[in-house]
Amino acid sequence: MHQIASTTHIEGHFESSAAVRDVVIGLSDGLTVPFALAAGLSGAVSSAHIIVLAGLAEIAAGSIAMGLGGYLAARGDAEHYASELAREQEEVVTRPDDEAEEIYEIFSQYQVPRDAAAPVLAALQANHPAYVDFMMRFELGLEKPAPNRAHRSALTIAASYIAGGLVPLLPYMLVHPPPTCNGCTDVVNTSFVPSTAAALNLSVLITLFALAFFGAIKGRLLGTGALRSALQTTVIGGAAAAAAYSLARLLNAHT
Repeated sequence: MHQIASTTHIEGHFESSAAVRDVVIGLSDGLTVPFALAAGLSGAVSSAHIIVLAGLAEIAAGSIAMGLGGYLAARGDAEHYASELAREQEEVVTRPDDEAEEIYEIFSQYQVPRDAAAPVLAALQANHPAYVDFMMRFELGLEKPAPNRAHRSALTIAASYIAGGLVPLLPYMLVHPPPTCNGCTDVVNTSFVPSTAAALNLSVLITLFALAFFGAIKGRLLGTGALRSALQTTVIGGAAAAAAYSLARLLNAHT
């Protein structure tokens, strides 16, 4: 008698889309806004030190603002869920017939007839918590927020913004300051980047590379394809950075 080998099916779905969304928000803004600021200042000042200080100040302020926005958004989602949960818990008790009809309507969307849905309805009605959870998911489309979601969202967005913002500033940090004394011709220039103009060009390249790299990782995690996601992220992020840079240069030209 032959034995049939059984294999365990392992689900490969990615379940941290909320965290990925926070990273996308933080990194995309972190890569574009400080880049535009540094690029705009490159046409107005020649000191890389000033550009770096301004960029770091913007990263600090931007990360706090973005993190706070993420916190408030997540808190709002949690409060909305709690409000709808309380309403649904009351309705399954005070309006059982209406809720039962809503169950039938949900199953009808999947071509499940009433007689086939009736046993499921009876089982849900016998389990009040499951009944409420089913209605929250399939009637209202709401998932229960994870514990401490607001704090994690704030920290993730802020950290991603900082990480993204340091990328376009890195070339400006490598610009060697000119000698401050007279006759310092023997000073060896150990800089990797000779000027702010060269730093700008390098900043453009590494920002585009960072967008492509980040997009590829996002595509692998979400299963949308690394190449497609890399191209999409680079085009969209590059267009946003170019628009912000053009606006900064336009403002500098009129001041």
